[in-house]
Amino acid sequence: MTDCNRQRLLFSSLSRKKIQADFNGGSLTSDAGALLLREVDRQLGLIDAIAACIPDPRDPARTTHDLRTLLAQRIFGIAMGYEDLNDHDALRNDPLFQIVTERGINEQQPLGSASTLCRFENAITRKTLGKIAEAFVEQFIQSYTEPPAELILDFDATDDPLHGNQEGRFFHGFYDGYCYLPLYVFCGDRLLTAYLRPSNIDAAKHSRAILKLLVQRLRRAWPSVRIVVRADSGFCRWRLLRWCERHDVHYIIGLARNPVLERLGEPWVDEAEERFQETDEKQRIFAEFHYAAQTWDRPRRTIVKAERLAQGPNTRFVVTNLPGDPQTLYDAVYCQRGDMENRIKEQQQYLFADRTSCHHFLGNQFRLLLSSAAYVLVEALRRLGLRDTELARAQVGTIRVKLLKIGARIRWSVRRIVLHLAGGYPFKDLFATVVARLTPIAPAQASPG
Repeated sequence: MTDCNRQRLLFSSLSRKKIQADFNGGSLTSDAGALLLREVDRQLGLIDAIAACIPDPRDPARTTHDLRTLLAQRIFGIAMGYEDLNDHDALRNDPLFQIVTERGINEQQPLGSASTLCRFENAITRKTLGKIAEAFVEQFIQSYTEPPAELILDFDATDDPLHGNQEGRFFHGFYDGYCYLPLYVFCGDRLLTAYLRPSNIDAAKHSRAILKLLVQRLRRAWPSVRIVVRADSGFCRWRLLRWCERHDVHYIIGLARNPVLERLGEPWVDEAEERFQETDEKQRIFAEFHYAAQTWDRPRRTIVKAERLAQGPNTRFVVTNLPGDPQTLYDAVYCQRGDMENRIKEQQQYLFADRTSCHHFLGNQFRLLLSSAAYVLVEALRRLGLRDTELARAQVGTIRVKLLKIGARIRWSVRRIVLHLAGGYPFKDLFATVVARLTPIAPAQASPG
């Protein structure tokens, strides 16, 4: 590839040395690390699986960009930090993005424009969205080489602020603004479900139906797997608890404080207060009793944490059908659900899950799933390529800055594509390690010159 642009830029001198620049550096990219995500996707087959869910009614004779390419362009763009469709008016000409989408480099034919991608997003139907959601679960199942003994499914809802007149836009009093209320389901760091909902609903809306579908599919794959549902008090609904009990599903779910619970837990709260007054040190006492709200069908085992801090009492309640010591269940099982909030923040802050600015609700649900696909790729990169390294627990933003946003010069011919990475890149050894883990093939002999 040649570049005949001879425009020269002059800067202030350094001592007696002139400083000048031009645009003759050839084809450069700042996103060379996207090749790692391409290798991850080749292992997972995620983009192919999602593309297979999307029908294409277009006339092939008049089609320039196939759906698989558009899908890959959008997912890799989000993973690399490009949140807006307008970004693709420039990215469509980047040879690196043409490579990772599997389209191949073609200087005369860019990738899809912002308007093309917008039409693509808004053409998705509800039926297609359901099939894509199933593809995430299938990818999760296929990633296991042997059946797991236990799966803990974390349910949580969050706010997705809205700043326009999107379909399904409602004011939410708790979040004090107009928003959607998406529902997420994770298993550890692994995303299973990202379901967009309007915010004029109960936080637990549809959670029982989603749990039912997940349990049925997971047990079809692994009949003996132990499944535990974990969630905060927003999901403590007796019909959900009853469904779990009838289908051999364990649960540990927070309970919102109320006068009856406080009265039942009073003996241990008083004891923690007495100990604190005697020692002036933090006190934690765990106990259990059976409790049923007036709307419940029956009493259930409830754990109370009577904690007295220097700032005052910090009492918590949890309902569960798990066997075991109350403190162990609370500390080692229930409290671990807080890590799920970090995974949601990763999606919203770094992968733009809250970029739901389409007018149509289904288009915004599709955008949430595109963000989710980007998260699955980065999480798999962390799990498969970065295990036992300094970035093994790094968040998406750190991985992107240190491993994905790498400067490189791209050269290509009929026979090969070569990327010359930045010589001053400080994580060369780590990058090489990840490449070796993601491409388990014998490296080709280096050609001379």
